[in-house]
Amino acid sequence: MTPQPSAPGDTLIVGAGPAGLAAARALREHDLPFTHVERHGDVGGIWDIDNPGSPMYDSAHFISSKTLSGFSGFPMPEHYPDYPSHRQILSYLRDFAQHYGLTERIRFHQTVTTISRDAATGEYLATYADGSRTSHRNVVAASGVQWEPNVIDVPGFTGEVRHSVTYRSAEELRGRRVLIVGAGNSGCDIACDAARAADSAAISMRRGYWFIPKHIFGMPVDVFAASGPALPMRVEQAVFGRMLRVINGDVTRLGLQAPDHRLFETHPILNSQLLHHLQHGDITARPAIAAADGETVTFTDGTREDVDLILLATGYRHSVPYAQQLYGEGQHPDLYLTAFGRTPGLFGLGFVETNAGAYRHMEELAEMIASHLWDREHRPAQYARFERHIREDRPDLSGGIEFVDSPRHQGYVDSATLHRYCRAVARRMGWSLTPGA
Repeated sequence: MTPQPSAPGDTLIVGAGPAGLAAARALREHDLPFTHVERHGDVGGIWDIDNPGSPMYDSAHFISSKTLSGFSGFPMPEHYPDYPSHRQILSYLRDFAQHYGLTERIRFHQTVTTISRDAATGEYLATYADGSRTSHRNVVAASGVQWEPNVIDVPGFTGEVRHSVTYRSAEELRGRRVLIVGAGNSGCDIACDAARAADSAAISMRRGYWFIPKHIFGMPVDVFAASGPALPMRVEQAVFGRMLRVINGDVTRLGLQAPDHRLFETHPILNSQLLHHLQHGDITARPAIAAADGETVTFTDGTREDVDLILLATGYRHSVPYAQQLYGEGQHPDLYLTAFGRTPGLFGLGFVETNAGAYRHMEELAEMIASHLWDREHRPAQYARFERHIREDRPDLSGGIEFVDSPRHQGYVDSATLHRYCRAVARRMGWSLTPGA
């Protein structure tokens, strides 16, 4: 089938979750042509719990506060709680799309199966599940990173094993002996559900972690952190690490392992409930799994647990299944500043792994993408200059943090460092990053 040509300079945006919406607003405000497709029937992406494959569950809430989350020019409603629920986030995203006139431009129920690049023309060819094809000058992959679960084997275990992507409600845990594997934010949330609902509950963690309460002195922890002076990273790690030791006490008394790394060197675990349930004996902390025999699981410290359900909160692979060959085969897409592909016209949004709220980064990077594409038509010399920048610049975005050596953290960046570097690049390029103004 001959590809349906798009408008000259058209950009294909894949996905209508937060990243796709940020891209659409930026391109619209720069008066750039774009085609926006979404495989589901409405705006929201992973935040719509009814979307097949969504990782949402009933008790899921935002882990950054409403105050420092949301998009510029469109704050979250004042009546929202400090940490909105997934249903409130979905409502917010749909209101955002309506407010900026984005919803009516989205082609829903359009599943992209492959995207390839024509080496001769530089055009990107998209093929859809219905067999139709379109061609575009640029592509923004904004389809999210929490659709392909990372499933591990538990040899010898004869009970039920599920990934947390299949989990929806604590009701599923009633009458069960549950082991949650993994200590990301969703794993800790589900462990708290299990502590309240299951006959018995345990959580297995490979290492010790820093547990950050959602509120300090009555204010959201990210608001509290932002209200203080900017400190060198090592000083910040020492000061906040000491504060957490005072607030939480010695967590090893609860069966948890002591952290084997400094604060911020792994993903932040914002959870105020898990320690409460450990203190009350509602759940047991265990180290990594060593072996299993039937429904008995043995851990690396020699302890055992009889369970009939293992829930794997073991994360997701950052894949772009419809265009993996374009974005690289590694654990994380090969993107400059987490957004710019090494091939002209190729971009990604929402692939950032960072230690703070991602929405502001999404919109900032979307503005940079739109500014770069605007330059191609109006300032070609600047466009060529930044293309060289994409190919040659290899900034250190760690902010001095020595992230732990794990596949997930290979693509981690420090939020403040990424923001400062993006702003510095924008100043050099003459871009004004004022989304929603």
